[in-house]
Amino acid sequence: MSRLTLVLGGARSGKSRFAESLARQHGGPRTYIATAEPFDDEMRQRIARHRDQRAGDGWQTLEAPLDPAAVLPREGLVLLDCVTVWLGNLMHHGRDLKAEVTKLCAALEACPAEVILVSNEVGLSIVPENAMARRFRDEQGLANQALAAIADNVFFIAAGLPLKLKG
Repeated sequence: MSRLTLVLGGARSGKSRFAESLARQHGGPRTYIATAEPFDDEMRQRIARHRDQRAGDGWQTLEAPLDPAAVLPREGLVLLDCVTVWLGNLMHHGRDLKAEVTKLCAALEACPAEVILVSNEVGLSIVPENAMARRFRDEQGLANQALAAIADNVFFIAAGLPLKLKG
């Protein structure tokens, strides 16, 4: 497996399942960095479902909704799921998205562990009707470009099927 892999796709495309299947090929310690914040009942249920899916499968889970770079382990394999939720958290908290993406890229380049990132490709749909949603779409696209530039492998998942874009 390559040191840094980016897995892109739309909502319910199978990107997380594909990323987890890549991660299971790693024999050493596996760390799951979760970026979701439990801000409502639906999100709490979604987080619980994801935890249950990983239970008993050898994962250590770290919650890092605002600063995943700060918790990157130095060994083993890391699965960060997902960049899109992290960017939404940053936007909600009024953070500088460009600076935070730059910080994450620098941390990923310095991290000796194998890392798999999951991110949504949100720019394939209609143009959002409001300025905040358009800004988010644009920032997500820029973040994906920055991450793809430093990644060894990039996959795009559509309908559960992986298409290798890089590597």
